[in-house]
Amino acid sequence: MTDNDGRIAHELCAAIVQSGGSAVVGAAISHITGRRVAHDALRLVGVNPATGLGLGAFSFWHEYEPALISALVLNRYLHGEPCPLPDLARQSMPLGVVGAGGGDCRRNALIRQVLAAHGVGSELRLVIRDHHGVWGLLGLLRAEGGRPFGAADFHQVQQLGPPLLRALRGYVTAGPLTPTVPALPTGVITVSPDHTVRSVSPQARAWMRQMWPAAGSGVPDWIADAFWVGLSLHVRAHARDPRAWPPTVCAPAANFGRWVLIHGQPLDERGDSDVAILIQPAGGELLLPSFCDWYGITAGERRIIEYLHAGAAPKQIARALDLSAYTINDHLKSIYRKTRAQGRDELIAAIAG
Repeated sequence: MTDNDGRIAHELCAAIVQSGGSAVVGAAISHITGRRVAHDALRLVGVNPATGLGLGAFSFWHEYEPALISALVLNRYLHGEPCPLPDLARQSMPLGVVGAGGGDCRRNALIRQVLAAHGVGSELRLVIRDHHGVWGLLGLLRAEGGRPFGAADFHQVQQLGPPLLRALRGYVTAGPLTPTVPALPTGVITVSPDHTVRSVSPQARAWMRQMWPAAGSGVPDWIADAFWVGLSLHVRAHARDPRAWPPTVCAPAANFGRWVLIHGQPLDERGDSDVAILIQPAGGELLLPSFCDWYGITAGERRIIEYLHAGAAPKQIARALDLSAYTINDHLKSIYRKTRAQGRDELIAAIAG
């Protein structure tokens, strides 16, 4: 990473952990990345290798119209993507353009119509990845009639990948290690085949009030609405093709004050009827894969955390793994350093959710 890249990474990390809500953070990120690649709107979505490329666990937006987001979500599942994220992630240069300059295939022609209907000419998409997997997506829009994204933009936006990854991880790990809001009973939302929310259980309403409070969250209402529809569409896609990523999101405590698991299930075999979306606390085995991803916990360290969560003492863990007590303590010191846990009790509380 060059000195300039390091400076941008520092600026992005500072921007993404500031208070003020998603819109304020999105505007700051847009300003910083705009020095590299000119654009009219930005979205930055965080995912992690444990849950794959289904839906983002958190996101930041700047100048994206709500109606455009809903149209893009529907187009993705109903008509397919000209630049599917799994395909982009496998490319040597993990980026692509939809709309103007994005090729002439039928799927791109459809998305060009969607974009044009909202005054957009093209969107440049960058998959944020490293050797562990995919961590996010950066999308940049240019208005209709503007200069299409080209080779010079590709080079510049690719340089943003490592700084953006540092910022995403910084955002998650800067959040509270242990929950700061109460665990609520599992809530259920049902979404009908016409992509509208049919019912919301009282428990789900309580989750929504906690996750997206009416004042001060900085999260527009439309983000929640688009999220439920997007997840329900992903449930239907997974029901028809089990090879698709599971319809599961593990959202970090930086977002909602505690780790939250959101997943969907079809209410019929083919996913043609209603879809149930469940919201519940994430803890234990449901949390560990995502938690370990974001905090950089190794496979060996994860096994130790699993034993701790089950109630084992360090000496018992050493015997179970055929390791010395000194080695276990060294691993624990590494885990505490990465998570900034003050000790075993705080770490167990974080994993318990």
